[in-house]
Amino acid sequence: MKYNNLRIEEENGITTITINRPKKLNALNRETIEELHDAFDTANKDEDTKVIIVNGSGEKAFVAGADISEFADFDVSEGKKLAAQGQELLFDFVENLSTPVIAAVNGFALGGGLELAMSCHFRVASDNAKMGLPEVSLGVIPGYGGTQRLPQLIGKGRAMEMIMTAGMIDANQALTYGLVNHVTTQDQLLPLCEKIATKISRNSSVAIGAAISAINANFKDGVNGFDIEKQEFGNCFGTEDFEEGTTAFLAKRKADFPGR
Repeated sequence: MKYNNLRIEEENGITTITINRPKKLNALNRETIEELHDAFDTANKDEDTKVIIVNGSGEKAFVAGADISEFADFDVSEGKKLAAQGQELLFDFVENLSTPVIAAVNGFALGGGLELAMSCHFRVASDNAKMGLPEVSLGVIPGYGGTQRLPQLIGKGRAMEMIMTAGMIDANQALTYGLVNHVTTQDQLLPLCEKIATKISRNSSVAIGAAISAINANFKDGVNGFDIEKQEFGNCFGTEDFEEGTTAFLAKRKADFPGR
């Protein structure tokens, strides 16, 4: 698929997806959301891709929010449909990918941008990053999972304050809150993400996918995460990666995982 709003690079088992709408500060319009779904789906199905990194083009923004002009005149039913479709197509979809996704947060990550970053498996920020959910200043609430994922990541009280004040926090505050894992300079943001991705890629992709499934289960209503962990743990014993990993360990050599 040819993308109008994305750049894709693949190297050394890492697929980097760059949202490329710099004049709009990489805001998420409908077309970009659809393209992101396709790009993530393609990378997840690619056996050569071990880790996905998503970032925004330019120095000003990761994603500065959703494209408000597309839904400013929506009614109630259209608003509900917008949130439901967006969550299914992109945000929930990314969270549940079996391939690890790292958000490289450069500059502004606001509204839908922060919601996209939070749907990734973890986040690394540049020291100029600013994060927030300003939706209540527009008379609406976060609709792409922000009211659910932000409390899970930083706690209910802090999430309530961020959402109700519509304020932004900087990268160091985000690090203190646990919203991001690392903060680095802007020029070192992608190199650091690639370094982490390389460490991840040396491990079993099958086991990593199972771990993602088990961890996510803990945050789903009506699902016992411990039961999912037991299932995924048992399933690992039937994989070629388990055979290779245990054989390599006993032979005191590095494992060469086939990813099956």
